[in-house]
Amino acid sequence: MELSLYERMRNKLVKTADNFKEKIENVMYMGSFDDDFFDELEETLILSDLGAQTSVKITESLRAKIKETRSKSKEEVMGFLKEILVEMVQVETEKPQLPTIMLVVGVNGVGKTTTIAKLSERYKKEGKKVVIAAADTFRAAAVEQLDEWAGRVGVDIIKSTTGADPSSVIFDAIGAAKARKADILICDTAGRLHNKVNLMKELEKISRVINREGEGFAIHNLMVLDATTGQNAINQAKVFHECVEIKGIVLTKLDGTAKGGIAISIIDEMQIPIEYVGIGEKSEDLIDFDPKKFVDLLFE
Repeated sequence: MELSLYERMRNKLVKTADNFKEKIENVMYMGSFDDDFFDELEETLILSDLGAQTSVKITESLRAKIKETRSKSKEEVMGFLKEILVEMVQVETEKPQLPTIMLVVGVNGVGKTTTIAKLSERYKKEGKKVVIAAADTFRAAAVEQLDEWAGRVGVDIIKSTTGADPSSVIFDAIGAAKARKADILICDTAGRLHNKVNLMKELEKISRVINREGEGFAIHNLMVLDATTGQNAINQAKVFHECVEIKGIVLTKLDGTAKGGIAISIIDEMQIPIEYVGIGEKSEDLIDFDPKKFVDLLFE
Protein backbone atom coordinates (compact mmCIF):
# COMPACT_ATOMS: atom_id res chain seq x y z
CA MET A 1 0.00 0.00 0.00
CA GLU A 2 1.30 3.45 -0.91
CA LEU A 3 2.00 5.60 2.13
CA SER A 4 0.23 8.94 2.48
CA LEU A 5 2.32 12.11 2.44
CA TYR A 6 1.65 12.45 6.17
CA GLU A 7 2.94 8.93 6.87
CA ARG A 8 6.00 9.45 4.67
CA MET A 9 6.80 12.72 6.42
CA ARG A 10 6.34 11.06 9.82
CA ASN A 11 8.71 8.25 8.88
CA LYS A 12 11.33 10.69 7.59
CA LEU A 13 11.09 13.09 10.54
CA VAL A 14 11.44 10.51 13.27
CA LYS A 15 14.74 12.07 14.43
CA THR A 16 13.14 15.47 14.95
CA ALA A 17 9.95 14.13 16.52
CA ASP A 18 11.67 11.77 18.95
CA ASN A 19 14.19 14.41 19.97
CA PHE A 20 11.55 17.09 20.54
CA LYS A 21 8.99 14.96 22.35
CA GLU A 22 11.53 13.34 24.68
CA LYS A 23 12.96 16.70 25.72
CA ILE A 24 9.56 18.33 26.24
CA GLU A 25 8.23 15.38 28.26
CA ASN A 26 11.31 15.52 30.48
CA VAL A 27 10.56 19.17 31.23
CA MET A 28 6.84 18.52 31.79
CA TYR A 29 7.60 15.99 34.50
CA MET A 30 9.71 18.36 36.58
CA GLY A 31 6.85 18.60 39.07
CA SER A 32 5.45 22.12 39.08
CA PHE A 33 5.06 24.99 36.63
CA ASP A 34 7.34 27.47 38.38
CA ASP A 35 10.14 29.74 37.14
CA ASP A 36 12.55 26.78 36.99
CA PHE A 37 10.09 24.97 34.72
CA PHE A 38 9.84 27.89 32.31
CA ASP A 39 13.63 28.40 32.27
CA GLU A 40 14.09 24.71 31.49
CA LEU A 41 11.40 24.80 28.79
CA GLU A 42 12.97 27.84 27.13
CA GLU A 43 16.37 26.16 27.07
CA THR A 44 14.84 22.96 25.68
CA LEU A 45 13.12 24.83 22.85
CA ILE A 46 16.36 26.63 21.99
CA LEU A 47 18.21 23.29 21.90
CA SER A 48 15.51 22.01 19.53
CA ASP A 49 16.53 24.82 17.16
CA LEU A 50 13.52 27.06 17.67
CA GLY A 51 15.87 29.97 18.36
CA ALA A 52 15.98 32.36 21.31
CA GLN A 53 13.39 34.85 20.03
CA THR A 54 10.77 32.23 19.17
CA SER A 55 11.48 30.19 22.31
CA VAL A 56 10.93 33.20 24.58
CA LYS A 57 7.68 34.01 22.79
CA ILE A 58 6.41 30.44 23.20
CA THR A 59 7.43 30.27 26.86
CA GLU A 60 5.76 33.57 27.74
CA SER A 61 2.57 32.60 25.91
CA LEU A 62 2.45 29.31 27.83
CA ARG A 63 3.12 31.09 31.13
CA ALA A 64 0.17 33.44 30.45
CA LYS A 65 -2.09 30.53 29.48
CA ILE A 66 -1.29 28.54 32.63
CA LYS A 67 -1.85 31.62 34.77
CA GLU A 68 -5.17 32.32 33.05
CA THR A 69 -6.49 28.76 33.36
CA ARG A 70 -4.73 27.91 36.66
CA SER A 71 -4.02 24.55 35.12
CA LYS A 72 -1.85 22.05 37.00
CA SER A 73 -2.35 19.15 34.62
CA LYS A 74 0.74 18.09 32.66
CA GLU A 75 -1.42 16.76 29.81
CA GLU A 76 -3.37 20.00 29.63
CA VAL A 77 -0.22 22.11 29.62
CA MET A 78 1.24 19.92 26.86
CA GLY A 79 -1.98 20.62 24.94
CA PHE A 80 -1.55 24.37 25.49
CA LEU A 81 2.01 24.18 24.16
CA LYS A 82 0.82 22.39 21.04
CA GLU A 83 -1.95 24.99 20.47
CA ILE A 84 0.62 27.82 20.76
CA LEU A 85 2.90 26.19 18.18
CA VAL A 86 0.03 25.50 15.77
CA GLU A 87 -1.08 29.13 15.98
CA MET A 88 2.49 30.31 15.47
CA VAL A 89 2.96 28.45 12.18
CA GLN A 90 -0.29 29.64 10.62
CA VAL A 91 0.82 32.29 8.14
CA GLU A 92 -0.96 33.23 4.96
CA THR A 93 0.29 31.34 1.92
CA GLU A 94 0.19 33.17 -1.39
CA LYS A 95 -0.33 30.58 -4.10
CA PRO A 96 1.35 31.75 -7.32
CA GLN A 97 -1.04 32.75 -10.09
CA LEU A 98 -0.37 31.41 -13.58
CA PRO A 99 1.59 32.23 -15.57
CA THR A 100 4.33 32.79 -13.04
CA ILE A 101 8.08 33.34 -12.86
CA MET A 102 9.84 31.61 -9.97
CA LEU A 103 13.27 32.95 -9.10
CA VAL A 104 14.95 30.33 -6.90
CA VAL A 105 17.72 31.61 -4.61
CA GLY A 106 19.92 30.38 -1.78
CA VAL A 107 23.48 29.85 -0.63
CA ASN A 108 25.84 27.17 -1.95
CA GLY A 109 24.99 23.55 -1.27
CA VAL A 110 21.38 23.85 -0.10
CA GLY A 111 19.98 21.87 -3.03
CA LYS A 112 18.63 24.57 -5.36
CA THR A 113 19.30 22.74 -8.62
CA THR A 114 17.81 19.48 -7.36
CA THR A 115 14.80 21.34 -5.96
CA ILE A 116 14.17 23.01 -9.33
CA ALA A 117 14.32 19.63 -11.05
CA LYS A 118 11.82 18.19 -8.58
CA LEU A 119 9.48 21.18 -8.94
CA SER A 120 9.64 20.91 -12.73
CA GLU A 121 8.66 17.26 -12.62
CA ARG A 122 5.82 17.98 -10.20
CA TYR A 123 4.37 20.82 -12.28
CA LYS A 124 4.75 18.81 -15.51
CA LYS A 125 2.77 15.95 -13.96
CA GLU A 126 0.08 18.49 -13.04
CA GLY A 127 -0.23 19.32 -16.74
CA LYS A 128 1.54 22.67 -16.63
CA LYS A 129 3.94 23.85 -19.34
CA VAL A 130 7.30 24.47 -17.69
CA VAL A 131 10.42 26.30 -18.88
CA ILE A 132 13.67 26.28 -16.91
CA ALA A 133 16.23 29.09 -17.03
CA ALA A 134 19.72 27.73 -16.24
CA ALA A 135 21.12 31.03 -14.94
CA ASP A 136 23.75 29.47 -12.69
CA THR A 137 26.38 30.26 -15.29
CA PHE A 138 29.25 29.96 -12.80
CA ARG A 139 28.96 26.18 -12.54
CA ALA A 140 28.93 24.18 -15.73
CA ALA A 141 27.84 21.18 -13.64
CA ALA A 142 24.64 23.00 -12.60
CA VAL A 143 23.66 23.63 -16.23
CA GLU A 144 24.48 20.04 -17.19
CA GLN A 145 22.46 18.68 -14.27
CA LEU A 146 19.43 20.80 -15.14
CA ASP A 147 19.79 19.97 -18.82
CA GLU A 148 19.73 16.27 -18.01
CA TRP A 149 16.67 16.69 -15.76
CA ALA A 150 14.86 18.79 -18.36
CA GLY A 151 15.36 16.06 -20.95
CA ARG A 152 14.25 13.37 -18.55
CA VAL A 153 11.11 15.22 -17.43
CA GLY A 154 10.31 16.67 -20.85
CA VAL A 155 10.46 20.41 -20.19
CA ASP A 156 12.20 23.20 -22.13
CA ILE A 157 15.43 24.70 -20.86
CA ILE A 158 17.10 27.99 -21.77
CA LYS A 159 20.85 28.01 -21.16
CA SER A 160 24.07 29.70 -22.20
CA THR A 161 27.81 29.21 -21.91
CA THR A 162 29.73 29.08 -18.64
CA GLY A 163 30.51 32.60 -17.46
CA ALA A 164 27.69 34.27 -19.41
CA ASP A 165 25.73 37.09 -17.79
CA PRO A 166 22.97 35.40 -15.70
CA SER A 167 20.62 38.33 -16.34
CA SER A 168 20.88 37.77 -20.10
CA VAL A 169 19.90 34.12 -19.64
CA ILE A 170 16.87 35.22 -17.62
CA PHE A 171 16.00 37.81 -20.28
CA ASP A 172 16.10 35.16 -23.03
CA ALA A 173 14.13 32.71 -20.89
CA ILE A 174 11.32 35.20 -20.26
CA GLY A 175 11.07 35.78 -24.01
CA ALA A 176 10.95 32.03 -24.62
CA ALA A 177 8.35 31.51 -21.88
CA LYS A 178 6.12 34.14 -23.48
CA ALA A 179 6.54 32.75 -26.99
CA ARG A 180 5.85 29.18 -25.85
CA LYS A 181 2.94 30.23 -23.61
CA ALA A 182 4.54 28.62 -20.57
CA ASP A 183 2.64 28.39 -17.30
CA ILE A 184 5.75 28.45 -15.13
CA LEU A 185 9.29 29.74 -15.72
CA ILE A 186 11.65 28.46 -13.03
CA CYS A 187 14.95 30.36 -12.82
CA ASP A 188 18.01 28.74 -11.28
CA THR A 189 20.65 31.08 -9.84
CA ALA A 190 24.19 30.57 -8.65
CA GLY A 191 24.63 29.75 -4.99
CA ARG A 192 25.94 32.79 -3.22
CA LEU A 193 26.92 33.58 0.33
CA HIS A 194 24.56 36.15 1.80
CA ASN A 195 27.51 38.30 2.94
CA LYS A 196 29.03 38.67 -0.55
CA VAL A 197 28.00 42.15 -1.67
CA ASN A 198 28.81 41.83 -5.39
CA LEU A 199 26.89 38.57 -5.78
CA MET A 200 23.88 40.00 -3.96
CA LYS A 201 23.95 43.04 -6.27
CA GLU A 202 23.93 40.64 -9.22
CA LEU A 203 20.84 39.02 -7.76
CA GLU A 204 19.19 42.43 -7.50
CA LYS A 205 19.99 42.97 -11.19
CA ILE A 206 18.35 39.63 -12.09
CA SER A 207 15.30 40.64 -10.08
CA ARG A 208 15.09 43.97 -11.91
CA VAL A 209 15.17 42.17 -15.28
CA ILE A 210 12.33 39.90 -14.16
CA ASN A 211 10.25 42.82 -12.90
CA ARG A 212 10.87 44.79 -16.10
CA GLU A 213 10.44 42.02 -18.67
CA GLY A 214 7.95 39.77 -16.90
CA GLU A 215 4.81 41.70 -17.75
CA GLY A 216 1.81 39.37 -17.65
CA PHE A 217 3.55 36.98 -15.24
CA ALA A 218 3.11 36.76 -11.48
CA ILE A 219 6.47 36.78 -9.68
CA HIS A 220 6.93 34.22 -6.92
CA ASN A 221 10.46 34.13 -5.49
CA LEU A 222 11.44 30.98 -3.60
CA MET A 223 14.35 30.59 -1.20
CA VAL A 224 15.89 27.19 -0.57
CA LEU A 225 17.20 26.64 2.97
CA ASP A 226 19.08 23.68 4.41
CA ALA A 227 17.41 22.50 7.65
CA THR A 228 20.69 21.08 8.97
CA THR A 229 22.23 24.57 9.20
CA GLY A 230 19.84 25.56 12.00
CA GLN A 231 19.56 29.19 13.01
CA ASN A 232 22.04 30.29 10.33
CA ALA A 233 19.28 29.57 7.80
CA ILE A 234 17.23 32.42 9.26
CA ASN A 235 20.16 34.84 8.97
CA GLN A 236 20.50 33.85 5.31
CA ALA A 237 16.79 34.30 4.66
CA LYS A 238 16.71 37.78 6.19
CA VAL A 239 19.54 39.06 3.97
CA PHE A 240 18.10 37.52 0.80
CA HIS A 241 14.65 38.87 1.63
CA GLU A 242 16.08 42.39 1.75
CA CYS A 243 17.56 41.84 -1.71
CA VAL A 244 14.62 40.11 -3.45
CA GLU A 245 11.16 39.73 -1.95
CA ILE A 246 10.86 36.09 -0.85
CA LYS A 247 7.31 34.74 -1.17
CA GLY A 248 7.93 31.15 -0.06
CA ILE A 249 10.56 28.84 1.38
CA VAL A 250 11.70 25.34 0.46
CA LEU A 251 13.28 23.62 3.46
CA THR A 252 15.58 20.80 2.33
CA LYS A 253 17.33 17.95 4.20
CA LEU A 254 14.67 17.92 6.91
CA ASP A 255 15.13 14.15 7.17
CA GLY A 256 18.80 14.60 8.06
CA THR A 257 18.43 16.59 11.26
CA ALA A 258 17.10 16.00 14.77
CA LYS A 259 16.45 19.73 15.13
CA GLY A 260 13.59 20.27 12.69
CA GLY A 261 12.19 22.87 15.07
CA ILE A 262 13.95 25.34 12.78
CA ALA A 263 10.81 25.17 10.61
CA ILE A 264 8.76 26.81 13.36
CA SER A 265 11.42 29.44 14.00
CA ILE A 266 11.65 30.35 10.28
CA ILE A 267 7.90 30.89 9.99
CA ASP A 268 7.69 32.86 13.23
CA GLU A 269 10.61 35.18 12.56
CA MET A 270 10.19 35.65 8.82
CA GLN A 271 6.38 35.46 8.55
CA ILE A 272 6.98 33.72 5.22
CA PRO A 273 5.37 30.33 4.61
CA ILE A 274 7.35 27.15 4.09
CA GLU A 275 5.79 25.82 0.90
CA TYR A 276 7.75 22.61 0.40
CA VAL A 277 10.04 20.40 2.46
CA GLY A 278 12.66 17.99 1.18
CA ILE A 279 12.71 14.64 2.96
CA GLY A 280 14.92 12.66 0.58
CA GLU A 281 16.63 12.44 -2.79
CA LYS A 282 13.74 11.24 -4.98
CA SER A 283 11.47 13.61 -6.87
CA GLU A 284 8.48 12.54 -4.74
CA ASP A 285 10.45 13.45 -1.61
CA LEU A 286 9.72 17.13 -2.17
CA ILE A 287 6.33 17.46 -0.52
CA ASP A 288 3.87 20.21 0.39
CA PHE A 289 4.48 21.50 3.88
CA ASP A 290 1.46 21.30 6.16
CA PRO A 291 2.36 23.32 9.28
CA LYS A 292 -0.37 21.84 11.51
CA LYS A 293 0.57 18.28 10.59
CA PHE A 294 4.20 19.13 11.23
CA VAL A 295 3.35 20.25 14.79
CA ASP A 296 1.17 17.14 15.23
CA LEU A 297 4.21 15.01 14.34
CA LEU A 298 6.30 16.67 17.05
CA PHE A 299 3.78 15.61 19.70
CA GLU A 300 3.00 12.08 18.48
